[in-house]
Amino acid sequence: MNQIIDFLNSIIWSKALVFLCLGAGVYFSILMKFPQVRLVKDMVNQLFKGESSKEGVSSFQSFAMALGGRVGTGNIAGVATAIGLGGPGAIFWMWAIAFLGAGSAYIEAALAQVWKDEMDGEYRGGPSYFIEKGLGQKWYGILFAISAIIAMGFFLPGVQANSIAAAMNNAFNIPPAVSGLIVAGLLALIIFGGVKRIGRAAEIIVPFMAIAYIIVALIIIIFKYR
Repeated sequence: MNQIIDFLNSIIWSKALVFLCLGAGVYFSILMKFPQVRLVKDMVNQLFKGESSKEGVSSFQSFAMALGGRVGTGNIAGVATAIGLGGPGAIFWMWAIAFLGAGSAYIEAALAQVWKDEMDGEYRGGPSYFIEKGLGQKWYGILFAISAIIAMGFFLPGVQANSIAAAMNNAFNIPPAVSGLIVAGLLALIIFGGVKRIGRAAEIIVPFMAIAYIIVALIIIIFKYR
């Protein structure tokens, strides 16, 4: 299994993917005249003044859901691994990709707003929708949806749950199976409640998580400062 994962990892996370992400970020940033800089004021206004609707979520809930998908194991283990393997210079490239990636992320979010449907009183959308409706490639949209279900349903939650279980076992000697069942139960309560429940949970949990992350990072910097 390790050999299979290493083989797939060498193909997916190759230099081609890095250049593709950088190229897409540069292209869309220039095409949209750098919205990640030009529209900062409007972003802040929409964040606090945007209102929710019966079909969707508020601007802050949307922001919290997006932030919740970005602050996690990757920010801790991933950044530490990058610096450990690539040195301090890795920080520059992470900043560069994050800045340019904001351009492609803006395009993705805009397309999701254009090509979305209302089903059962809630908005449904995402890449699979605008791939099918915008590009007219239904087969590709279906393939993306299947890949997203596998990744988001099995792989990513498994990484997060494993990190939580390992931390709880090391800190409080709680068996991983117990921690895993608790995390799975809480996740099920949120996920099966639909987009609105996910938004409500995110707007409560994510700000606390982000603030705690910043505080812990500052504490480590202060104690490790030389």
